[in-house]
Amino acid sequence: MNLLLDDLTAIDHKLSQRHIDLDPSGYFIIYIDRNERLIYAKHFTNIIDERGLSVDPETGKVIPARGKVERTHTTVYSGRTAKELCVKIFEETQPCPISFFNHAAYLGREFVRAELALVSGQEYIQD
Repeated sequence: MNLLLDDLTAIDHKLSQRHIDLDPSGYFIIYIDRNERLIYAKHFTNIIDERGLSVDPETGKVIPARGKVERTHTTVYSGRTAKELCVKIFEETQPCPISFFNHAAYLGREFVRAELALVSGQEYIQD
């Protein structure tokens, strides 16, 4: 059983290192609130420059992938489950704030991870 878990973890880790084109419709910061028993997704706008980097549309500065950045989100979505959050973002919001299918797939995976952390009491760290 542990060998299978180790194999799956290794596959996920390797795939997390691949190059992905960033979504010009923006990005999300995902977190959970245990007291409210909710999953949150803050949406932020960005521009993708000619190098493929995410740039703050207000300042023109590159948005770092790691570390704290002071920006104002455009919208905060919340849901009790991953599915509820996906419905709110992908089906009920017009226009949809996601323009790449791989970004939508990533968000779905992350929302499920956040939901599992919420119900199990484990820590959630966005990939």
